[in-house]
Amino acid sequence: MTEFRYDTNAIIRGYCQGYFLMADEFGKTLSWYTSRQRALIPLDERFRYPKSLRRILNQNRFQVKINGAFMDVVEGCADRDSTWISQELKQVYWELAQAGWAYSFETWQGNVLAGGILGIAIGGAFIGESMFYRVPEGSKVAMVKLVERLRQQGFLLFDAQMMNPHLARFGAHMISNKEYLAKLQQACQQACSFL
Repeated sequence: MTEFRYDTNAIIRGYCQGYFLMADEFGKTLSWYTSRQRALIPLDERFRYPKSLRRILNQNRFQVKINGAFMDVVEGCADRDSTWISQELKQVYWELAQAGWAYSFETWQGNVLAGGILGIAIGGAFIGESMFYRVPEGSKVAMVKLVERLRQQGFLLFDAQMMNPHLARFGAHMISNKEYLAKLQQACQQACSFL
């Protein structure tokens, strides 16, 4: 990583105000974005997952680590045909991780990184930035284990930002930006530790 430094406190303030960072389609310009609606992963009884995944969880095929291979998770999340994770945003994530804000929640099979979720933890809010897998079910197991961890640590909010069919299978639901901002403000004031 280069020596250039971002104002991580300003970035965290932006996230606390409901914005998130994305690069343009060419990976050149990093900008702040917001949305009229947000997808949340429920941390209560509304969280669910397929029975087939329950069997895999019971078999203990995967081990969980936090920040075991942070930049590998960032690269895995960026490795797709069209990505909003530019080189500059990778640097931002690295600096946020060094400052204790960004985390990779990973699943492993032995020495193989199976999947992971990249996110930013602010107070009692976990803002999921992206996820990926290299081994089938790796990211799904990470999702279940991450929700368990957020519950244990007293988190109030798991922001998935944008809805997709994969997240819907876990009970993700949309809320208005106004409702999201109210929940976000409350969550950011909580004293929770991700580790």
